[in-house]
Amino acid sequence: MNTKTRRIGSVAAVAVATALVITGCSGGGAASTSKSTSAPAGGNLIIDDAQDAVSMNPTTTFDNTSLYIMEQIMQPLFTVTKDGKGTQPDLATGYTISSDKKTYTISLRKNVKFSNGQPMTSKDVKFSLDADTATGNTGWGYINGAISSISTPDPDTVVIQLKHAWSPLIADLSLFSNSIVPYNYAGQSASEFYTHPIGTGPFKWDFWNKGRSLKVVKNTDYWQPGLPKLDSVTWNVVPDDNTRKLQLQGGQADIDALPTWATMNSLKGMPGIDATSFPSTEIDYIGFNEQKAPFNDVHVRQAISAAIDRKSLVSAALFGHGTPANSLLMPGVPYYDAKTPGIQYDLAAAKKDMAESSVPNGFTVNFGIQSGNSEEATIGQIVQSELQKIGITVKIQQIDPTTLHAQVQAGQYEMAISIWTMDIPDPDEWVTFAVNPTGGAHSAFTYYNNPSVIALAQQGEQTTTSSARQTIYTKLQDQVAADAPMAWMFYVPYAYPTSSKVHGFYVTPLGNYPLQDVSLSK
Repeated sequence: MNTKTRRIGSVAAVAVATALVITGCSGGGAASTSKSTSAPAGGNLIIDDAQDAVSMNPTTTFDNTSLYIMEQIMQPLFTVTKDGKGTQPDLATGYTISSDKKTYTISLRKNVKFSNGQPMTSKDVKFSLDADTATGNTGWGYINGAISSISTPDPDTVVIQLKHAWSPLIADLSLFSNSIVPYNYAGQSASEFYTHPIGTGPFKWDFWNKGRSLKVVKNTDYWQPGLPKLDSVTWNVVPDDNTRKLQLQGGQADIDALPTWATMNSLKGMPGIDATSFPSTEIDYIGFNEQKAPFNDVHVRQAISAAIDRKSLVSAALFGHGTPANSLLMPGVPYYDAKTPGIQYDLAAAKKDMAESSVPNGFTVNFGIQSGNSEEATIGQIVQSELQKIGITVKIQQIDPTTLHAQVQAGQYEMAISIWTMDIPDPDEWVTFAVNPTGGAHSAFTYYNNPSVIALAQQGEQTTTSSARQTIYTKLQDQVAADAPMAWMFYVPYAYPTSSKVHGFYVTPLGNYPLQDVSLSK
């Protein structure tokens, strides 16, 4: 949302919508992480993050910090490939499709246990998928909108009946929200269960000191022999950029999960540190709350988008590690169209739009950014200066990241920095999240609502040929650009500086980082 927590380098989120998670973003090379994984097993990996997790319920959570943690505990039927371009079996071993493309028969992996020792069966799978679907418009349930029914002919088989052909189904089943949990939450209520979730993943729950740290430990019942290599993983909440950097340098942390590019530049070549970036599907944008006037005026939104010099943002805030964004979709995501112009920097056009708007003499707006984040502070200052040229006075509000995330999700903001990273190798997750107000998050918390765009999104879901889907998504990208529900800024790789003691760590283009193969040397 995943929207998801800003990663300068999703799960599920915002510099705001700290939310919303896919494949290689241009600008900013990806360094190889082919370090030896022969380091001794064991040890506790320490990850510093700028904000705390919000929830461990994958069906209703949109921030990356939460999502990347829960993915170590709970697993779906399928998972994304390392290159972010496809899926592969996880708790499933394969599937068949009927000739009318409306029935999927899925074979489950045998001898899989939950971390409480309970065997996983098709009964658990049906329960989990139904629970996700039931969240409807309040969570990720929209992702399963094409499912008509789920049956379990035997403990090792699940049959999914669709309402109509649905191209993204297997990709959808790889989404964290469709992770498998025990039937009936192992006898607990959902709210109680997700305070200490049980899954089939490489790690299991230990503790959560909210606002401070969260820890998972090795799942000794994990179905992959010899994994995980680590004894435990701890995420510490460290909001300040410089403090995270100093803790990484001093050995108090092994990974900085949210560095600025200034931090990355300063760490390159430093002994004991690997300043690594990875190809991404991240898009950073400014979201407008259309519930708040004058953002319900398309001319205002177009004016702001045209007034922003994206090249300046990439240079000043990212130190050149990025590419100006031209589309709702990102390079590497299926059906991204590089020829879609979007709204680019054009001060004359911005002034014209303001003159035609409901506020030709300008207005004052509150602009939410994460406190302690120097990169967002730079973006805020540039945007403030540029919008002043078209009569808009920007009041920058530096807000604690966790609080800002909550405000955006509650619609209690005017304008804020957000990001999205893909979580599946299909555009539908983000497109529906971003443009359909019933898609789980009020159109990425912008409250954008254009029936013709919603119709295009639905056509894209139900169309099975690649060429036809490309035509649909190109048209959608053009229309969304014209409506300007958000001012997308840039595409940027994921940055994750680590201690050189960390081996086997990598980040997929979807933003998640599987930790089962990671190890620590002394």
